[in-house]
Amino acid sequence: MPRLDLTASSIDLTRAICDVPSVSGDEAVLADAIFDAVRDLAHLDVYRDGDTIVARTSRGRAQRVVIAGHIDTVPINGNVPTRDEIEDGVHYLWGRGTVDMKAGVAVQLKLAHELTDPRVDVTWMWYDHEEVDADLNGLTRLSRTRPDLFEGDFAILGEPTNGEVEGGCNGNLRAIVRTHGVRAHSARAWVGENAIHMAAPILTRLAEHRPRTVEVEGLAYREGLNAVRIGGGIAGNVIPDLCEVEVNYRFAPSRDAATATQHVRDVFAGFEVEIVDLAVGARPGLDAPLAQEFVAAVGAVPRPKYGWTDVARFSALGIPAVNYGPGDPRLAHHDEERVPLAQIEDVERGLRAWLT
Repeated sequence: MPRLDLTASSIDLTRAICDVPSVSGDEAVLADAIFDAVRDLAHLDVYRDGDTIVARTSRGRAQRVVIAGHIDTVPINGNVPTRDEIEDGVHYLWGRGTVDMKAGVAVQLKLAHELTDPRVDVTWMWYDHEEVDADLNGLTRLSRTRPDLFEGDFAILGEPTNGEVEGGCNGNLRAIVRTHGVRAHSARAWVGENAIHMAAPILTRLAEHRPRTVEVEGLAYREGLNAVRIGGGIAGNVIPDLCEVEVNYRFAPSRDAATATQHVRDVFAGFEVEIVDLAVGARPGLDAPLAQEFVAAVGAVPRPKYGWTDVARFSALGIPAVNYGPGDPRLAHHDEERVPLAQIEDVERGLRAWLT
């Protein structure tokens, strides 16, 4: 098990934890290292559930803030171990997880170690399985076993935001749109019905669809409806009787689960539609006093979060939540994933100033 030195800089901590592979489902080694690093800190009460670790201060403050980050990544593709690069005068740390979101986790670990007497009580959460289906998410499991740990007045997710504050998040829906035909020998195609050919109108509707931009509490959320996978076929000489198009819908937080589902069914009216994954979004929540104090302290101009994040989980509990972390979100999951070192330091500085 690697040893994490929490007295090191947040930049060096980012290097250390990025060099520990933790693709979703394989987080145990990194979770062990984090647990070992925080378990004996006298100012924290530490709890572990699987590969999710929670560390809490208990100073009797009037307010509590939850600060969370996931420790898993999407699959590695030649981008571990990390390396340093200088591009156009900017010093980057390159590698899987540097953006999404181990730089944010490193900042959180550094501050959890050093801030023994914060001005608000803090619940630090480092959790597993964020990059896969919501029912596998470590916070889903923790909400069943220890719902009391989610209590708070405000929450911050260390998702990559270029060091800016991004309020709320879009919802995320996945659907399978199916066509059914009749199998036949391809030499006598007229005997069957080609399910792949029947899927052409599905792709046409997607290509012609114009996504909305929706203003919610002063922030403009852009929606998206896209095919992300298509499958069909049996053999090189068989007319296929089934074709499936997987569609991803990113919807503004003004829509709930029912209206998002209905929108997808309306777009693909006449086709079989199965909803296979659905997570509603979160409103910005920037009208909360703690949120306003935080935004002012870090000197940010709030923006919308287009991707789904676990701010939605806290929003559903009535806890206003924002995203705030180092890294360009456009490089999340990218093979050229890299984070400017200065952004790691800036986010640490902003959080430290607000919490003290």
